[in-house]
Amino acid sequence: MSGVDVNLVLRSTRVVTPEGTRPAAVAVAGGTIDAVLPYDADVPAGARLEDFGDDVLLPGLVDTHVHVNDPGRTEWEGFWTATRAAAAGGITTLLDMPLNSLPPTTTVDHLRTKQQVAAPKAHVDTGFWGGAIPSNVKDLRPLYEAGVFGFKCFLSPSGVEEFPELDQEQLARSMAEIAGFGGLLIVHAEDPHHLADAPQRPGPAYADFLASRPRDAENTAIEGLIAHAKRLNARVHVLHLSSCDALPLIAAAKREGVRVTVESCPHFLTLTAEEVPDGATEFKCCPPIREAANQDTLWAGLADGTIDCIVSDHSPCTTDLKTPDFATAWGGISSLQLGLPAIWTEARRRGHTLDDVARWMSAAPAELAGLTRKGAIEAGRDADFAVLAPEATFTVDPAELFHRNQVTAYAGKTLHGVVRSSWLRGVRISSDGVLAEPTGRLLERDR
Repeated sequence: MSGVDVNLVLRSTRVVTPEGTRPAAVAVAGGTIDAVLPYDADVPAGARLEDFGDDVLLPGLVDTHVHVNDPGRTEWEGFWTATRAAAAGGITTLLDMPLNSLPPTTTVDHLRTKQQVAAPKAHVDTGFWGGAIPSNVKDLRPLYEAGVFGFKCFLSPSGVEEFPELDQEQLARSMAEIAGFGGLLIVHAEDPHHLADAPQRPGPAYADFLASRPRDAENTAIEGLIAHAKRLNARVHVLHLSSCDALPLIAAAKREGVRVTVESCPHFLTLTAEEVPDGATEFKCCPPIREAANQDTLWAGLADGTIDCIVSDHSPCTTDLKTPDFATAWGGISSLQLGLPAIWTEARRRGHTLDDVARWMSAAPAELAGLTRKGAIEAGRDADFAVLAPEATFTVDPAELFHRNQVTAYAGKTLHGVVRSSWLRGVRISSDGVLAEPTGRLLERDR
């Protein structure tokens, strides 16, 4: 151990480290992991011991895709409720998306407004993406210098008028500007022409909604995005991949050295089109939940590394906006508190381990955002942890969720994995659903 005074030791027979899961004792000093020690290591004098028995000690999850909607649409969500839900679900760091709040995070002034709102409410560490829209190329570098982690854009309408999409010329211009200062562009990749050409049949039938968001819209948009990134040597990230057809394109681009990464989401990996009842718009999201065979191939893409990470795309709304008509209902899945058990339930069924889950939901998102102190249980990282009882089960009751609006596509599902507690820099912030006062910090990109 270092010369720093260790004040806390966390012990478990199952500690998930970058080298694998093993019995260990994790020594914490000043909010930082000081050392990962043998299970039976002596506890330093004056240090408190927390022994979790056979519950698993995971690195705190990092969710880089959360729509907090605060300020401006706080009836949809907010930093207080979103970060409480995150903490209850084992997430200790989140990055807030630049849209659905008013104002959107498209200028430095707008970023400062959001930071002021978030600071007293954050139960977990919180950072911010900037937005790339047609009118703000001049604002991108100042936003980057102000600490945003990168920039989000849409290639098709976002659903809110204050955050318009980029056409191909605007995409190239923004991408070139961001590449010029070494930034990251994260992209909602659906081609507007394919969407316009798809059949549009309003009503409660999920099959009609699915037909309105075809795989070709994703595939074409991703193909174009890769071409731009290759030409400009830009770093790009594909958000919420749902079409498995795009995986060969992405894998080929990675082999060629194109700097592209990809995420998918719990709803694409655990829910299927076949199970969505007509009128059940709590399942609506864009791109959509697709068929079971498509899901199987997404899991194969995770297993072979084509898909880098799993993040929530938590995009809540008020209950009244989830009308029974898939054409008019707000599109977004509320899952912030449930992502870890949802993914673990399906991962274990498919033969994956909690080492895999920690890589997909903690290490890889931290690496994506450049969060060098997050994402792993190893010396020098922040002492952020989730304690999970992986064999325990629970049935999802929306009334027990901390999201502001307790609407979820997971209602009534029985899931494996109960989050016993969450820890942020060595402080327990959630314990069996009881939340501490907010101690989250506002994060800026590591310079």
